[in-house]
Amino acid sequence: MKKMFACGVIRSVIAAVVLSAALLSLAVTALAADDAAALAQWRDTIAQTKVQAGGCFEASYPSVKWNKVECVQAPNIQFVPRSGQRRSPTVGDGYDYAAEVSSGLISKTVGTFPKVTGVKSEEGVYGANSYSLQLNSNFMNNKACDGAQNPPNCLAWLQYVYSSDFTEAFMQYWLINWDTTCPSGWNTYGGDCYTNSAAVTVPKEVISKLKTLSISGSAAKGGLDTLIMYVGTKAYKTTGRDSVVYLATSWQESEFNIIGDGGGSEADFNSGSSITVEVAVTNGTTNAAICASDAGTTGETNNLNLGSCSGKGGAKPYIKFTESN
Repeated sequence: MKKMFACGVIRSVIAAVVLSAALLSLAVTALAADDAAALAQWRDTIAQTKVQAGGCFEASYPSVKWNKVECVQAPNIQFVPRSGQRRSPTVGDGYDYAAEVSSGLISKTVGTFPKVTGVKSEEGVYGANSYSLQLNSNFMNNKACDGAQNPPNCLAWLQYVYSSDFTEAFMQYWLINWDTTCPSGWNTYGGDCYTNSAAVTVPKEVISKLKTLSISGSAAKGGLDTLIMYVGTKAYKTTGRDSVVYLATSWQESEFNIIGDGGGSEADFNSGSSITVEVAVTNGTTNAAICASDAGTTGETNNLNLGSCSGKGGAKPYIKFTESN
Protein backbone atom coordinates (compact mmCIF):
# COMPACT_ATOMS: atom_id res chain seq x y z
CA MET A 1 0.00 0.00 0.00
CA LYS A 2 2.81 2.42 0.89
CA LYS A 3 4.51 1.58 -2.41
CA MET A 4 1.34 2.32 -4.38
CA PHE A 5 0.88 5.59 -2.46
CA ALA A 6 4.49 6.60 -3.20
CA CYS A 7 4.03 5.83 -6.91
CA GLY A 8 0.89 7.93 -6.94
CA VAL A 9 2.70 10.86 -5.34
CA ILE A 10 5.54 10.58 -7.84
CA ARG A 11 3.10 10.54 -10.74
CA SER A 12 1.35 13.59 -9.35
CA VAL A 13 4.65 15.44 -8.95
CA ILE A 14 5.68 14.54 -12.50
CA ALA A 15 2.32 15.67 -13.83
CA ALA A 16 2.64 18.95 -11.93
CA VAL A 17 6.16 19.50 -13.31
CA VAL A 18 4.99 18.78 -16.87
CA LEU A 19 2.05 21.13 -16.45
CA SER A 20 4.28 23.86 -15.04
CA ALA A 21 6.71 23.45 -17.93
CA ALA A 22 3.84 23.67 -20.42
CA LEU A 23 2.47 26.80 -18.74
CA LEU A 24 5.95 28.35 -18.70
CA SER A 25 6.36 27.56 -22.40
CA LEU A 26 3.02 29.21 -23.17
CA ALA A 27 4.00 32.24 -21.11
CA VAL A 28 7.34 32.54 -22.92
CA THR A 29 5.59 32.20 -26.29
CA ALA A 30 3.05 34.87 -25.35
CA LEU A 31 5.81 37.17 -24.12
CA ALA A 32 7.74 36.66 -27.35
CA ALA A 33 4.62 37.45 -29.37
CA ASP A 34 4.02 40.59 -27.29
CA ASP A 35 7.64 41.64 -27.81
CA ALA A 36 7.40 41.03 -31.55
CA ALA A 37 4.19 43.06 -31.77
CA ALA A 38 5.73 45.91 -29.76
CA LEU A 39 8.81 45.90 -31.99
CA ALA A 40 6.68 45.94 -35.13
CA GLN A 41 4.69 48.87 -33.74
CA TRP A 42 7.93 50.71 -32.94
CA ARG A 43 9.18 50.20 -36.48
CA ASP A 44 5.94 51.69 -37.85
CA THR A 45 6.18 54.63 -35.46
CA ILE A 46 9.84 55.43 -36.06
CA ALA A 47 9.28 55.28 -39.82
CA GLN A 48 6.66 58.03 -39.48
CA THR A 49 8.78 60.18 -37.16
CA LYS A 50 9.92 63.25 -39.07
CA VAL A 51 13.38 64.79 -39.02
CA GLN A 52 14.24 68.44 -39.57
CA ALA A 53 16.23 67.84 -42.76
CA GLY A 54 17.85 65.16 -44.86
CA GLY A 55 20.93 63.22 -43.80
CA CYS A 56 21.76 60.05 -41.90
CA PHE A 57 20.25 58.90 -38.61
CA GLU A 58 20.03 56.04 -36.11
CA ALA A 59 17.36 55.02 -33.62
CA SER A 60 17.14 52.33 -30.92
CA TYR A 61 14.03 50.62 -29.57
CA PRO A 62 11.98 51.77 -27.68
CA SER A 63 12.98 55.42 -28.33
CA VAL A 64 11.10 57.12 -31.17
CA LYS A 65 13.77 59.77 -31.65
CA TRP A 66 16.14 59.79 -34.62
CA ASN A 67 19.73 60.66 -33.68
CA LYS A 68 21.74 62.32 -36.43
CA VAL A 69 24.97 60.53 -37.40
CA GLU A 70 27.67 61.27 -39.94
CA CYS A 71 26.93 60.07 -43.44
CA VAL A 72 29.61 58.16 -45.34
CA GLN A 73 30.36 57.79 -49.03
CA ALA A 74 28.61 54.84 -50.64
CA PRO A 75 30.89 52.23 -52.23
CA ASN A 76 31.69 52.64 -55.91
CA ILE A 77 30.23 49.30 -56.92
CA GLN A 78 27.44 48.71 -59.41
CA PHE A 79 24.31 46.84 -58.34
CA VAL A 80 23.55 46.15 -61.96
CA PRO A 81 20.21 46.01 -63.78
CA ARG A 82 19.02 42.68 -65.13
CA SER A 83 20.56 41.46 -68.36
CA GLY A 84 17.61 39.33 -69.41
CA GLN A 85 19.98 36.55 -70.45
CA ARG A 86 19.79 34.31 -67.37
CA ARG A 87 18.63 30.74 -68.01
CA SER A 88 19.03 29.28 -64.50
CA PRO A 89 15.81 28.50 -62.57
CA THR A 90 17.19 30.16 -59.42
CA VAL A 91 16.31 33.68 -58.29
CA GLY A 92 17.63 36.83 -59.88
CA ASP A 93 18.53 38.62 -63.12
CA GLY A 94 14.85 39.22 -63.79
CA TYR A 95 13.54 35.90 -62.47
CA ASP A 96 11.78 37.11 -59.32
CA TYR A 97 8.41 38.29 -58.10
CA ALA A 98 7.58 41.97 -57.64
CA ALA A 99 4.66 43.52 -55.77
CA GLU A 100 2.56 45.37 -58.34
CA VAL A 101 -0.31 47.79 -57.68
CA SER A 102 -3.47 47.76 -59.80
CA SER A 103 -4.09 51.49 -59.39
CA GLY A 104 -2.32 54.58 -58.16
CA LEU A 105 1.38 54.77 -57.37
CA ILE A 106 3.49 53.28 -54.62
CA SER A 107 4.71 55.74 -52.00
CA LYS A 108 6.31 53.19 -49.66
CA THR A 109 7.44 49.56 -49.67
CA VAL A 110 8.62 47.39 -46.78
CA GLY A 111 10.48 44.14 -47.39
CA THR A 112 10.77 41.52 -44.65
CA PHE A 113 11.63 37.85 -44.10
CA PRO A 114 8.83 36.61 -41.78
CA LYS A 115 10.02 32.98 -41.83
CA VAL A 116 13.54 31.60 -42.24
CA THR A 117 14.34 27.91 -41.74
CA GLY A 118 17.35 25.75 -42.40
CA VAL A 119 19.65 28.68 -43.19
CA LYS A 120 23.03 27.89 -41.67
CA SER A 121 25.50 29.54 -44.02
CA GLU A 122 25.76 31.79 -47.06
CA GLU A 123 28.71 32.45 -49.36
CA GLY A 124 29.12 35.33 -51.78
CA VAL A 125 31.69 37.14 -53.86
CA TYR A 126 33.60 38.24 -50.73
CA GLY A 127 33.28 35.00 -48.74
CA ALA A 128 30.97 34.10 -45.86
CA ASN A 129 27.99 36.39 -45.08
CA SER A 130 28.51 38.25 -48.35
CA TYR A 131 25.18 39.46 -49.69
CA SER A 132 23.00 42.47 -50.35
CA LEU A 133 19.41 43.24 -49.47
CA GLN A 134 17.77 45.12 -52.32
CA LEU A 135 14.40 46.80 -52.58
CA ASN A 136 14.13 47.80 -56.24
CA SER A 137 11.66 49.88 -58.23
CA ASN A 138 10.34 49.06 -61.67
CA PHE A 139 12.10 50.56 -64.68
CA MET A 140 10.57 53.98 -65.44
CA ASN A 141 10.51 56.30 -68.41
CA ASN A 142 9.99 59.75 -66.93
CA LYS A 143 11.47 63.26 -66.93
CA ALA A 144 14.77 61.95 -65.51
CA CYS A 145 15.41 60.70 -69.06
CA ASP A 146 14.98 64.10 -70.75
CA GLY A 147 18.73 64.51 -71.43
CA ALA A 148 19.31 61.02 -72.85
CA GLN A 149 20.47 60.43 -76.42
CA ASN A 150 17.05 58.94 -77.20
CA PRO A 151 14.70 59.74 -74.28
CA PRO A 152 11.96 57.18 -75.21
CA ASN A 153 14.57 54.38 -74.89
CA CYS A 154 15.89 55.57 -71.51
CA LEU A 155 14.85 53.94 -68.23
CA ALA A 156 15.23 55.47 -64.76
CA TRP A 157 15.63 53.07 -61.84
CA LEU A 158 16.10 53.29 -58.05
CA GLN A 159 17.49 50.67 -55.65
CA TYR A 160 17.39 50.75 -51.85
CA VAL A 161 20.48 48.71 -50.94
CA TYR A 162 22.17 47.20 -47.89
CA SER A 163 25.67 45.88 -48.63
CA SER A 164 26.86 43.43 -45.99
CA ASP A 165 30.47 43.59 -47.17
CA PHE A 166 30.70 47.37 -47.29
CA THR A 167 28.52 47.69 -44.13
CA GLU A 168 26.46 50.51 -45.59
CA ALA A 169 22.88 51.21 -46.63
CA PHE A 170 22.16 53.71 -49.41
CA MET A 171 20.19 54.38 -52.58
CA GLN A 172 21.65 53.70 -56.01
CA TYR A 173 20.13 55.53 -58.97
CA TRP A 174 20.37 54.50 -62.63
CA LEU A 175 19.73 56.03 -66.05
CA ILE A 176 19.72 53.00 -68.35
CA ASN A 177 20.30 53.48 -72.10
CA TRP A 178 21.42 57.06 -71.53
CA ASP A 179 23.88 56.57 -74.43
CA THR A 180 25.61 59.93 -74.19
CA THR A 181 27.78 61.82 -71.70
CA CYS A 182 26.45 61.19 -68.20
CA PRO A 183 25.16 64.13 -66.16
CA SER A 184 27.59 65.80 -63.78
CA GLY A 185 28.17 63.68 -60.68
CA TRP A 186 27.10 60.45 -62.38
CA ASN A 187 29.35 57.49 -63.24
CA THR A 188 29.45 55.76 -66.62
CA TYR A 189 28.65 52.05 -66.97
CA GLY A 190 28.60 51.14 -70.64
CA GLY A 191 25.76 53.19 -72.11
CA ASP A 192 24.21 53.62 -68.65
CA CYS A 193 24.80 56.08 -65.81
CA TYR A 194 24.61 55.52 -62.05
CA THR A 195 25.14 57.50 -58.86
CA ASN A 196 24.57 56.97 -55.13
CA SER A 197 22.93 58.79 -52.26
CA ALA A 198 24.82 59.39 -49.05
CA ALA A 199 25.22 56.13 -47.10
CA VAL A 200 24.57 55.31 -43.47
CA THR A 201 26.85 52.83 -41.72
CA VAL A 202 25.16 49.55 -40.76
CA PRO A 203 27.11 46.76 -39.02
CA LYS A 204 27.87 43.57 -40.94
CA GLU A 205 25.07 41.14 -40.11
CA VAL A 206 25.61 37.37 -40.19
CA ILE A 207 23.14 35.28 -42.15
CA SER A 208 21.72 33.74 -38.95
CA LYS A 209 20.12 37.14 -38.24
CA LEU A 210 18.30 37.28 -41.57
CA LYS A 211 14.82 37.12 -40.02
CA THR A 212 15.55 40.29 -38.01
CA LEU A 213 16.54 42.32 -41.10
CA SER A 214 14.16 44.54 -43.06
CA ILE A 215 14.28 47.45 -45.50
CA SER A 216 11.73 50.22 -45.92
CA GLY A 217 11.85 52.53 -48.93
CA SER A 218 9.64 55.58 -49.43
CA ALA A 219 9.28 58.29 -52.07
CA ALA A 220 7.90 61.83 -51.76
CA LYS A 221 7.17 63.91 -54.84
CA GLY A 222 9.18 67.12 -54.66
CA GLY A 223 10.75 65.98 -51.37
CA LEU A 224 13.04 63.32 -50.03
CA ASP A 225 13.15 59.60 -50.72
CA THR A 226 14.06 57.63 -47.61
CA LEU A 227 15.70 54.30 -46.87
CA ILE A 228 15.34 52.74 -43.42
CA MET A 229 17.27 49.58 -42.60
CA TYR A 230 16.02 47.65 -39.56
CA VAL A 231 18.31 45.30 -37.66
CA GLY A 232 16.47 43.84 -34.68
CA THR A 233 15.96 46.73 -32.25
CA LYS A 234 18.02 49.22 -34.28
CA ALA A 235 17.07 51.40 -37.25
CA TYR A 236 19.34 53.20 -39.70
CA LYS A 237 18.17 55.91 -42.07
CA THR A 238 19.44 57.86 -45.08
CA THR A 239 17.70 60.22 -47.50
CA GLY A 240 18.05 61.57 -51.03
CA ARG A 241 16.18 63.98 -53.31
CA ASP A 242 13.26 62.43 -55.19
CA SER A 243 14.15 64.59 -58.20
CA VAL A 244 17.21 62.40 -58.92
CA VAL A 245 15.02 59.86 -60.80
CA TYR A 246 11.50 61.10 -59.87
CA LEU A 247 10.52 57.79 -58.29
CA ALA A 248 7.34 59.20 -56.73
CA THR A 249 5.89 59.93 -60.19
CA SER A 250 6.36 56.41 -61.62
CA TRP A 251 6.58 53.74 -58.87
CA GLN A 252 4.30 50.81 -59.74
CA GLU A 253 6.27 47.67 -58.76
CA SER A 254 8.69 46.69 -55.99
CA GLU A 255 11.13 43.78 -55.88
CA PHE A 256 12.73 42.75 -52.56
CA ASN A 257 15.17 39.94 -51.94
CA ILE A 258 18.54 38.81 -50.60
CA ILE A 259 21.05 38.36 -53.42
CA GLY A 260 24.72 38.86 -54.32
CA ASP A 261 26.63 41.91 -53.13
CA GLY A 262 26.92 43.81 -56.41
CA GLY A 263 28.45 43.27 -59.82
CA GLY A 264 25.91 40.65 -60.86
CA SER A 265 27.20 38.26 -58.16
CA GLU A 266 25.33 35.43 -56.42
CA ALA A 267 24.45 34.69 -52.80
CA ASP A 268 24.80 30.93 -52.26
CA PHE A 269 22.88 29.35 -49.36
CA ASN A 270 23.46 25.94 -47.82
CA SER A 271 21.27 23.09 -49.04
CA GLY A 272 17.99 22.88 -47.11
CA SER A 273 17.51 26.64 -46.82
CA SER A 274 13.99 28.06 -47.00
CA ILE A 275 13.08 31.77 -46.86
CA THR A 276 9.68 33.45 -46.91
CA VAL A 277 9.73 36.93 -48.46
CA GLU A 278 7.04 39.54 -47.85
CA VAL A 279 6.78 42.77 -49.84
CA ALA A 280 4.22 45.25 -48.45
CA VAL A 281 3.22 48.34 -50.43
CA THR A 282 1.43 51.59 -49.68
CA ASN A 283 -0.48 53.12 -52.59
CA GLY A 284 -3.54 54.72 -50.99
CA THR A 285 -5.83 51.72 -51.58
CA THR A 286 -6.72 48.47 -49.84
CA ASN A 287 -6.61 46.50 -53.09
CA ALA A 288 -4.63 43.28 -53.05
CA ALA A 289 -1.06 43.57 -54.26
CA ILE A 290 -0.36 41.58 -57.42
CA CYS A 291 2.38 38.95 -57.74
CA ALA A 292 4.12 40.09 -60.92
CA SER A 293 6.13 37.16 -62.31
CA ASP A 294 9.56 37.56 -63.95
CA ALA A 295 9.41 41.19 -62.82
CA GLY A 296 12.74 41.45 -60.99
CA THR A 297 14.91 44.36 -62.09
CA THR A 298 18.27 43.59 -60.47
CA GLY A 299 21.08 41.61 -62.09
CA GLU A 300 22.29 40.02 -58.83
CA THR A 301 21.12 36.49 -57.96
CA ASN A 302 20.88 33.76 -55.32
CA ASN A 303 20.83 29.95 -55.59
CA LEU A 304 17.27 29.46 -54.30
CA ASN A 305 14.26 28.31 -56.32
CA LEU A 306 11.08 30.36 -56.32
CA GLY A 307 7.96 28.83 -54.83
CA SER A 308 4.36 30.02 -55.05
CA CYS A 309 3.30 33.63 -54.48
CA SER A 310 0.07 35.11 -53.16
CA GLY A 311 -1.18 38.68 -52.88
CA LYS A 312 -3.33 40.18 -50.14
CA GLY A 313 -5.20 43.44 -49.65
CA GLY A 314 -6.11 45.49 -46.60
CA ALA A 315 -4.46 48.31 -44.69
CA LYS A 316 -1.05 47.05 -45.82
CA PRO A 317 -1.38 45.21 -49.14
CA TYR A 318 1.42 42.73 -49.73
CA ILE A 319 2.70 39.75 -51.64
CA LYS A 320 4.32 36.76 -49.97
CA PHE A 321 6.36 33.98 -51.55
CA THR A 322 8.88 31.32 -50.65
CA GLU A 323 12.30 30.42 -52.05
CA SER A 324 14.29 27.32 -51.12
CA ASN A 325 16.83 24.76 -52.26
